[in-house]
Amino acid sequence: MKLYCLSGHPTLPCNVLKFKSTTIMLDCGLDTTSVLNFLPLPLVHSPRLSKLPGWVSKDGSANLQKELKECAGRVFVDSQPEFCLPEYIHRELLDLSTIDVILISNYHCMMALPYITEHTGFTGTVYATEPTLTIGRLFMEELVNFMERVPKAQSATCWKNKEMQRMLPGPLKDVVDVWAWKRSYSIQEVNSALSKVQLVGYSQKVELFGAVQVSPLSSGYSLGSSNWIIQSHHEKVSYVSGSSLLTTHPQPMDQSSLKNSDVLILTGLTQMPTANPDGMLGEFCSNLAMTIRAGGNVLVPCYSSGVIYDLLECLYQFIDSANLGTTPFYFISPVANSSLEFSQIFAEWLCHNKQSKVYLPEPPFPHAELIQTNKLKHYPSIHGDFSSEFRQPCVVFTGHPSLRFGDVVHFMELWGKSSINTIIFTEPDFSYLDALAPYQPLAMKCVYCPIDTRLNFHQVSKLLKEVQPLHVVCPEQYTQPPLTQSHRSDLMLELQPPPMPYRRCSVLNLPHRRRYERVYILPELANSLVPSEIKPGVSLATVSAVLHSKDNKHTLQLVPKPPPVAPSKKRKRVLEEPPAVLAPKTLLSGAVPLEAFLATLQNHGFTEVKVEETADGHILHLQAEDTLIQLEEDGTHIVCDNNEPLRTTLRDLVLRFLQKL
Repeated sequence: MKLYCLSGHPTLPCNVLKFKSTTIMLDCGLDTTSVLNFLPLPLVHSPRLSKLPGWVSKDGSANLQKELKECAGRVFVDSQPEFCLPEYIHRELLDLSTIDVILISNYHCMMALPYITEHTGFTGTVYATEPTLTIGRLFMEELVNFMERVPKAQSATCWKNKEMQRMLPGPLKDVVDVWAWKRSYSIQEVNSALSKVQLVGYSQKVELFGAVQVSPLSSGYSLGSSNWIIQSHHEKVSYVSGSSLLTTHPQPMDQSSLKNSDVLILTGLTQMPTANPDGMLGEFCSNLAMTIRAGGNVLVPCYSSGVIYDLLECLYQFIDSANLGTTPFYFISPVANSSLEFSQIFAEWLCHNKQSKVYLPEPPFPHAELIQTNKLKHYPSIHGDFSSEFRQPCVVFTGHPSLRFGDVVHFMELWGKSSINTIIFTEPDFSYLDALAPYQPLAMKCVYCPIDTRLNFHQVSKLLKEVQPLHVVCPEQYTQPPLTQSHRSDLMLELQPPPMPYRRCSVLNLPHRRRYERVYILPELANSLVPSEIKPGVSLATVSAVLHSKDNKHTLQLVPKPPPVAPSKKRKRVLEEPPAVLAPKTLLSGAVPLEAFLATLQNHGFTEVKVEETADGHILHLQAEDTLIQLEEDGTHIVCDNNEPLRTTLRDLVLRFLQKL
């Protein structure tokens, strides 16, 4: 059993498990933090960005003014943003055309799917739940829309040269594998990739080639998010990724099904272990209210699904008490309408309280009422209806959280110069300081309220004590405290036995070895067996059969009888008889009782017997015959020199106490 790690990002995993002749990819997350090294893509011409000076090294030896721009002491790439892909291009590590299936745990962890299915020779099947597929499609379509509506004519590549990169200032100097970074995929590649997805429901068992079964379990993190059980008849592997024990909108996490795992692969823990989600929601609401009361606008960079549902629900309860009833809330995204509508129709994937509302009937989420009362309005972009209906002060939810593309770039340019406005970061995937870097100097206030509902270290330690897997495998980052808080031993996994860590491009030989295989026996063969009882309740029978293996299923069949061979009438010849089927060897069972055996030896003339007790049994020394008899739990040995008649006699005496099968 082997595990290949293709991603260095613990919350955007991409691992490959080789288990019982199947090759299974576990998630295919896309590391988008690389876009922080690029300049933003403005929807309208930005004089500020266009006037940024090009970068030239201090000694003048490196001149990349057309590719790199300086802003507030940082250097950014002036090109279409590129993404850090999973490690699929190094075929010496793993040939992805050999992948049989891809299991997706949530819509955040499938964003690299088009790169893998369309460019590696992949011919297998992708398994995901319906909400994961639907919302994952929205995320991909939104990303493609963001990129294609602001195309960049030039492509910056010279800065990626190793000799040139060494001369660059940080952080560009320190990024690795820049030649593996890729631009966004196309909508055609998205459609082709998602056509390979097969939908599954929670606890549904899917058989892979007769070797293993895979089954998704609710992970409690987002709509349709899953942990996966991968098991054969005698082994069980659990994959836990992006799970939550908090009571939010998804179905609660299924913990009991994770018990009795031989190996548990753990990833996707919270990126903010010291930030309490409830406390962050409180700060979000209070800072939003303060800004609106002061006449300012609030910008919330966010994804188009997930935490935004909880933010809108929190604001629904908060609006009236904070006297914000007349403040307009805008949700701007190419997929805003679809996201809000889909959240209301996936009732069976929601927690019990929201499911029960469907039967009243009421919409599960309160943002439906906000839309009906015109307190929340959604638009595909800042153009069209929004520009005519827009009024201030207001609250705008829009993407992308990196602040590098999407409608959020326009609002940063529009509101960034005024100190009465506030930007509130709620998504934990990006450093807010790095996100704001190309907009400096910035007058607007910045509030960091990261809301990450995934498991923290205390919760996961408690979970592992309850489910008790034999072995735990996790990213290397979870086995040591954060670099900035090296004294915090509570911000790491401390388990016994210690977890097996992995890092990008590593290959682990998992400690669990297969010990058993299930074999079926045909009824005709079973009828021919004659079991012998070797002890109360236990019977054995010898069997001679043909082992037939197909699609990883093994069956014992009757040995076929050889066909009769007719003698030739033309001439006499010696006919070769077909090989006879060998009868099974006689098996022996039972134990040799010491006292009874000594008495038998005495009766047969072996009087001088010295008995020595050992760790495994006894050694009998027949002194007159200079012979040793070793009586052990799993065998009996007779040691005598060149006296075959004596050895045969002693063997027959031993056999009197054993049962033949």
